[in-house]
Amino acid sequence: MEERVIPERVREKLKLLPENPGVYLMKDAAGKIIYVGKAVVLKNRVRQYFQSQRNHTPKVRAMVANVADFETIMTTSEVEALILECNLIKKHRPRYNISLKDDKSYPYVKVTLQDDYPRVFLTHRIAKDGARYFGPYTNVTAVHESLKLLRRLFPLRNCKTLQDRPCLEFHIKRCLAPCAGKVAKEEYDAMIQSVLLFLEGRTETVERELDARMKAAAEDYRFELAARLRDQLAAVRKVAEKQNIVTGAGDQDAIGMARAAAGVCVQVFFIRSGKMIGREHFLLRGSEDESDEALLAAFLQQYYHRATFIPREILLPMDIGERELLETWLAEKKHAKVLIEVPQRGTKHDIVAMAASNAEKFLADEAAKIQQANAQTLGAVEELGKYLGLKKLPNRMECFDISHIQGSETVASMVVFEGGLPKKSDYRRFKIQSTEGKPDDFLSMREVTQRRYGDLPEDELPDLIVIDGGKGQLSSALEIIRGAGHKDVPVVGLAKQFELVFREGESDPVVLPRHSQALYLIQRIRDEAHRFAITYHRNLRGKRNLVSVLDHIVGIGPTRRKALWSTFGTMAKIKAASVDELAAAPGMNRPAAEAVYQFFEAQRELKGENIE
Repeated sequence: MEERVIPERVREKLKLLPENPGVYLMKDAAGKIIYVGKAVVLKNRVRQYFQSQRNHTPKVRAMVANVADFETIMTTSEVEALILECNLIKKHRPRYNISLKDDKSYPYVKVTLQDDYPRVFLTHRIAKDGARYFGPYTNVTAVHESLKLLRRLFPLRNCKTLQDRPCLEFHIKRCLAPCAGKVAKEEYDAMIQSVLLFLEGRTETVERELDARMKAAAEDYRFELAARLRDQLAAVRKVAEKQNIVTGAGDQDAIGMARAAAGVCVQVFFIRSGKMIGREHFLLRGSEDESDEALLAAFLQQYYHRATFIPREILLPMDIGERELLETWLAEKKHAKVLIEVPQRGTKHDIVAMAASNAEKFLADEAAKIQQANAQTLGAVEELGKYLGLKKLPNRMECFDISHIQGSETVASMVVFEGGLPKKSDYRRFKIQSTEGKPDDFLSMREVTQRRYGDLPEDELPDLIVIDGGKGQLSSALEIIRGAGHKDVPVVGLAKQFELVFREGESDPVVLPRHSQALYLIQRIRDEAHRFAITYHRNLRGKRNLVSVLDHIVGIGPTRRKALWSTFGTMAKIKAASVDELAAAPGMNRPAAEAVYQFFEAQRELKGENIE
């Protein structure tokens, strides 16, 4: 194998490498960081990359081939180097590092303990602001469901700033209205402590505290509070019933890993006080040619660098070379001893095996989804081309639909599918002018195809044109398309019933097999064209109705009607606007604004809406 010529700049820096622990940053010719690593002895580790590459993996060889420069940062210890490496990988997301996929989008649950009356909500950013954070979570839907459950269990405030008086949330019993002093701070703080314990998975402690508070409230004849605590206790017990006891006691994370063609998945089971309270899965990128041990070590560094809670024990499926270093680092973060184990038998081994099985199932499900998506897109395109007897696959399809109500506001839509998927940037809509006042779908189809294909160059034509309609609409479209000189582009008509496909020059339709992907694809493009046309038609109808109402107001002509519509967008907003807001619209003045306001005010009085 031909050895790579090392750049002179790199050669000079290799001579000056220190023997300290630290972090090294590899850069490409553009100065972009492409790899971040740590070392106990920087001199030895960095030089290894530029020695004989026979023992290097293809990934390392590719990385070294792109290195034009590097930097080093010395640290006082290997643990400091580990922390710095985590920070730099998170910041720069280097191309050749193993990293969590889409880690910037992982959400956290935030409890604003720095506030007098804390809130609980979802966030994607962690700050040193005195708040408590829980996460990261990969399943955003599950987190939203958990927050909804929390708000049902505990009537926490949801507003960003305390209001002067209770809002609707108080009246429907979803908030205790701390803004109006409806709840004592001690009671609210006790509820927040229950929330924190619940988020930590310590439901038994929550149950004990709620039970004690309920009994104390009943003894003090505070029956309304006691009833509220009773309901919270019942709800927490219902949640706790779903948690299975899996180990003896204590807090543990059980980690399983699986590899497949779809990628690498790491599954984490969260065990708190002996109960499994949840799980999360994480996908790794940059996993090619890496060993399982290297992948697992990289995951542990990056996950626990972001994690807001570190358990007493971490259970792994295999040993890793940096176990002691990681234990030291995690103990410093937790301020308590952290044990990393590789259980060989018993309950702990079983739960790690269960986590690995779940990781395997996730990858199998992802592979099945990819296969199904391919069948519904590229596979469906191939299938449709075969059934229609097309010489070329219909990779780009354009479909047209006409929409009107008794000839009023006639519009047409054109939607585009490429590779079996919608390409919304190429959608077009047309306001039909040739049939205004008299419904004529055939004439409308002639107009829209003329406007689309009349002057279109041959190389910009789609692979298939779909007309939503039977033989009549197909004939109207063909008359224009062929008349424009486009002889080769296939054009088909799709009957509104039974999804019969009519081809040019054939009286009998093509019947696509039921449950075939080709049929589902043609249905999707037809439904999308119909939806797009209907949406445009409704918008035009809404503008027409708005103008008809404003026609009755003295001093409001076409220019001011247009200005009002552009500024407010809907009739409801114009009705709700004040005189000052109306006068601020372009082209409006105060007398015109007062005329509009008085017009709608008179309507409200007639309907009895002017309530003092």
